[in-house]
Amino acid sequence: MDFNTIKPANKEILILGTNCSKCETLLKLTREVVEEEGIDATVSKVDDIVEIMQYGIMSTPGFVVDKKVLMSGKLPSKKEIIELLNK
Repeated sequence: MDFNTIKPANKEILILGTNCSKCETLLKLTREVVEEEGIDATVSKVDDIVEIMQYGIMSTPGFVVDKKVLMSGKLPSKKEIIELLNK
């Protein structure tokens, strides 16, 4: 068995933000990337401000993978989303 080719189990991706257009666009783009790239992940949106504050971000949207904030305050491209998910 080649352990270098084993993909990690299902990723948990959270999009943090209220109902702003950037947050909604990031949610849409992330779901598209997961589908197009065949990534084993669940994508959810968190819009509760108290829960968002627990991640310590100062501006939305926030992009969280497996409880780690990987980006906040900007709208990444699909290419950037792929790069973030491959970290």
